[in-house]
Amino acid sequence: MPDLSQETCSACKPGAKALCAAEQHELLSQVPDWQIETRDAVARLEKSFTFSNFAQALAFTNAVGALAEAADHHPALLTEWGQVTVTWWTHTLGGLHRNDFIMAARTSALLSRPS
Repeated sequence: MPDLSQETCSACKPGAKALCAAEQHELLSQVPDWQIETRDAVARLEKSFTFSNFAQALAFTNAVGALAEAADHHPALLTEWGQVTVTWWTHTLGGLHRNDFIMAARTSALLSRPS
């Protein structure tokens, strides 16, 4: 099974559809601790990361922002004291695409890189 964090996002082709529940759950097994949440009838991939202080949380937020800019795929980010909640979904599809799972894996990988 390929490592999602090593994959690159690809543009959604015309007519692309959001992943079905079975496809979502198959990919979910590759991004531990991420959850599929449904808000406003849209499936989203979400995880909260915990830090020792606000500065660490903000630094992580900025790292996720740089990752998102490089991939031209942007999450919702909620930065609080000691916590960052990252939520990925594909707005144009109104749900989840493989790209969201790739970006979730790459987000988690940020914490395993040496600083």
